[in-house]
Amino acid sequence: MIDGMSRSVEQVVDEILVMDCQSGRVKALEMLVSRWQKRLWRYAYHLTGDAEAAWDVTQESWLGIIRGISRLNDPAKFRAWAYQIVTNKASDWIRRGNSPVQADTELVRRHGPPDQKQREQIAGDLHGILRLLPAQCRTVLSLYYLEEFRLAEVASILRIPEGTVKSRLHNARKEFKELWQQHCE
Repeated sequence: MIDGMSRSVEQVVDEILVMDCQSGRVKALEMLVSRWQKRLWRYAYHLTGDAEAAWDVTQESWLGIIRGISRLNDPAKFRAWAYQIVTNKASDWIRRGNSPVQADTELVRRHGPPDQKQREQIAGDLHGILRLLPAQCRTVLSLYYLEEFRLAEVASILRIPEGTVKSRLHNARKEFKELWQQHCE
């Protein structure tokens, strides 16, 4: 019960900060950034697979958040809205061909499965396997499992029907499992 209460308190604090930001209070924006910076960076990192790119994506996302926060009609939707912006900025970064993930995947395809030492490293690093997945799979798995959004929230963030989220989750789990088995043999 305490965990559920702390979550609702956290959400209320965010809602108040968003409303204060909409009223032009700079201190509220600073507090919002300090509360969300690490979480949004971590999510950007899961999507890009690159720490430097994650910082760039996060910075671009904050610019979008700052520009658009006055138009956010429901402060309770801040979390999903912020993740939607990060998702879009990361997708833009990947579309520009900057993703090292594509190179990692191509390396596996060209050179076959990794040797024993590499397998041990990858097996211990779920995030390493996550980075080998296509962007669409990484996004849906990250939102659902790592960021703990409900299906409806993931659908809202990605602007797709809930049934499509379920389908993408199913496919992403299948691809993840195949990579996991490949690297752990």
